[in-house]
Amino acid sequence: MRQVVEGWVWSRNVRPLLELLSRYAGYAFDDTDWETVEAALPTTDDERDDGWYSYPLVGTDQTVRVRLATAVGSDVVCVEISGVQTAELRIRADTLLSAFATA
Repeated sequence: MRQVVEGWVWSRNVRPLLELLSRYAGYAFDDTDWETVEAALPTTDDERDDGWYSYPLVGTDQTVRVRLATAVGSDVVCVEISGVQTAELRIRADTLLSAFATA
């Protein structure tokens, strides 16, 4: 069973993605979490193996790890969500990525 969901979102949609994904994992994503992620994003680079930022969402239901990297020269953030243990969360994560790549 595939435990990683990958895609991209517009940079303006990173916070809503993390907030909703956190809710599905049973984690209360707050302003402090966002400030941490927001501070790290400018130093990321999807073209470098070491250019990704990883943030854990340790919830009451599940723990997922989100890796983020800005796509060079664009307003896009590449996303990898790992530790997706259930089919339900996998579908939700994939749907979030699809929605936030178009909205």
